[in-house]
Amino acid sequence: MTTKIILTGFMATGKSAVGHLVAKQLGWRFTDTDREIVARAGKPIATIFAEHGEPRFRALERETIAMLVNDPRLCPQSGNPLPEVISTGGGALVDERNCAMLKRAGIVMCLTARPEVIAARVGRSATRRPKLLEGNLPLEERIRDLMAERAAAYARADITIDTSDLSPVQVAERIIDAFVAREKARCRPSA
Repeated sequence: MTTKIILTGFMATGKSAVGHLVAKQLGWRFTDTDREIVARAGKPIATIFAEHGEPRFRALERETIAMLVNDPRLCPQSGNPLPEVISTGGGALVDERNCAMLKRAGIVMCLTARPEVIAARVGRSATRRPKLLEGNLPLEERIRDLMAERAAAYARADITIDTSDLSPVQVAERIIDAFVAREKARCRPSA
């Protein structure tokens, strides 16, 4: 059985909010890598970027992902690794090492949305998102550019779900349905 559902994708696609819902419905733990990084660094992500640059943030992200996927705790009933829903930052899959670790740990689901939907969701919080400030471009144009840069990384996911026109509850249902379908297919006896 897959022990982790990993949610990845561009910012403001619902990874954290939906991840919490999925974990609650499944009775699993929920971990947000960005929150873990902030806790470990003792400062907000925007401050990490400003004071130490993106390379330091990406190193912290890689360390955090490695810690999560190599968690040695086991379920007392089954003896399997504890199941968990992990929400990653928007650029986590760009690093091939992160991608490999996450794919070994479970099923990777990429949440996506149309650029104009993301722009509306981000709204005024864009100033707290360092990657959106690069290039001094209009918000929606920067989102399109960054999504294009990350398209190949997001294509590595096992499943993609467009959240543009769905509520968080609907997205959570689709994630659980996709997870169950995949697990059933993995457990089907060979002919």
